[in-house]
Amino acid sequence: MAFQDNSGDIILDVVLTDEGRRRLAKGDGSFRIMKFALGDEEINYELYNTNHTSGSSHYDLEILQTPILEAFTNNTSTMKTKLVSIPRNDLLYLPILKLNEVSNSDVAMHTSGSFMVTADRNTEDNTDTGGTTSIAIASDGSHVPGFILGATLGSNGSYIRVDAGINNENSTTSITDTSLIETQFMIEIDNRLGQLVSTDGSTRLSPDSVDDDNMATYILSRAINPKFVMTPAVSNETSTVTPIQGPVFANVMFKILSSQSLQTGYFLFNKIGGTTTMQNYAGGLSNVKFVDTIVRVSGVTTGYSLDIPVRFVKLY
Repeated sequence: MAFQDNSGDIILDVVLTDEGRRRLAKGDGSFRIMKFALGDEEINYELYNTNHTSGSSHYDLEILQTPILEAFTNNTSTMKTKLVSIPRNDLLYLPILKLNEVSNSDVAMHTSGSFMVTADRNTEDNTDTGGTTSIAIASDGSHVPGFILGATLGSNGSYIRVDAGINNENSTTSITDTSLIETQFMIEIDNRLGQLVSTDGSTRLSPDSVDDDNMATYILSRAINPKFVMTPAVSNETSTVTPIQGPVFANVMFKILSSQSLQTGYFLFNKIGGTTTMQNYAGGLSNVKFVDTIVRVSGVTTGYSLDIPVRFVKLY
């Protein structure tokens, strides 16, 4: 991976995806470029300078001369921010996704700054067997905020909620342009670590696809997955139940089930994780193995994406 010098002529650097290379290698004529994506990961639009001493022709000079990454195929490291074409030129606001940590006590992150997913029952709560080292239950018997019970699931514990809408209190109370309303969402997670589950623990989803990097992709819609994608009770909530200050048109909610590999062993913890200590039920510290990852939620219509930090934890 390297940077392209963008100070002179425009350079078009294109690569095929893994699937594209696979089809090209077949040599049977099945290879056709049907879709392509553009992104602007490297661009800082705050560099647009309307006070440039050389006039308007130089307002965007720094942006145009920003070095850009050469094209590479690892989808986990690139194309987070895809460009979209919207023919209308009268839009004042565009939809976004925001992590909701305010609607109730079960949607807040752990105080460490990520959602904790417990890998086994012993890590969650071992008090029923006389243990005091579990880390997801407080001394008063309540669940510690930010812990998703990744082994027992059920309706207890925390979950992740993402709200979709227009984050501007001056916008109208309804969205009249249906082409901007998100009706489908794409969620990506490392398939080696976990899978998506409904907030009540009753519905486990299978990924729509798993790529060569073990990234699982789930496509969720309100019609097909009503336990995951819901219509908000109030379409415009400028109160304490949502971080979006304007029209809200969808809530995406889910838990994460720890993978069998994490539940039964320490291989992935040792290979790609680390160790730390965390406060336990008795108020002391327990030794914990962890693996950090990102869960990405994207709107299919607009391509807007949100990265959510997640840490899988297990006592050792």
